[in-house]
Amino acid sequence: MMKMFPIRLAAYVLSAAVSAAALPVSAAGAVGAAGASTDELNAARQRIAHPEVLRGGFQQEKRVAGFNNPLRSQGRFLLARNKGVVWTTLKPFPSEMVVTRERILSVDGAGKRTVQADASEQPALRQINAMMFALVDGDVSTLASRFDLAAQTLPHDAWRLTLTPKDAALTKIFARIELRGDRYVREVVMTETGGERTALKFFDLSETPPRLSADEAQRFE
Repeated sequence: MMKMFPIRLAAYVLSAAVSAAALPVSAAGAVGAAGASTDELNAARQRIAHPEVLRGGFQQEKRVAGFNNPLRSQGRFLLARNKGVVWTTLKPFPSEMVVTRERILSVDGAGKRTVQADASEQPALRQINAMMFALVDGDVSTLASRFDLAAQTLPHDAWRLTLTPKDAALTKIFARIELRGDRYVREVVMTETGGERTALKFFDLSETPPRLSADEAQRFE
């Protein structure tokens, strides 16, 4: 899996990241980040929720070339802002991925932990995780350096955000990423350059309790 890291694992990491992102929109209609004013970007930044801890569930559907039926999975995620993201798949097979700024760990159904990538060995990990945490932290300026952003406000305080990569490395992975939500991201659709499409829906999002339990903290160790 280490050899697959630059593309496939990057896509997986990003899907974990957006499960915890909260990115409300600052202005009505479409807004291109390249032409957006500093005031508009700052207004967007001020509307973003910044919980120290966020928990929720996810459902994922991935359409892969050559398969008639989509691949489906579901589970839970845990975001700890100063530690990382735990992405736990419950169905169809139990597994877990722990993403921090410095490494990616996988945990199988028996609890065995394996380092899939380490920043000391894979320098690209820091760049990909920097992008991931920019989504989690709502760092609009960092996102604008890698994506063209187009935002649209919708009724009932809902919004839609489309990210089109302009970074050369990202254009090899994604054609575009679309996010919909309100206070939090509720739906993400990632379209890869090869035509594969992953849709994620998020539910039961909660900021309480506001701190990690001892067991939750242990999962990041």
